[in-house]
Amino acid sequence: MGIESLLIFLLIGAIAGWLAGQIVSGYGFGLLGNIVIGIVGAFIAGLLFPRIGFVLDGGILASIVHATIGAVILLFLIKLVKRA
Repeated sequence: MGIESLLIFLLIGAIAGWLAGQIVSGYGFGLLGNIVIGIVGAFIAGLLFPRIGFVLDGGILASIVHATIGAVILLFLIKLVKRA
């Protein structure tokens, strides 16, 4: 993985984490928190979506949407666990 790929990976994670924070909580989680949430969300979406037949093809925009949906699922699950 080159430096350009790593920077794009981190940028997609940051954008997806920020968007998920805006959707679920109404605020972001700081740069590092957004990156972590976005990357974990992308991993979750990568595991779940092919199993249910939901696949996004495309470039960076599709990756951001994919990671954001996964991050929203992650934040929703975290919220449920905190309430219990």
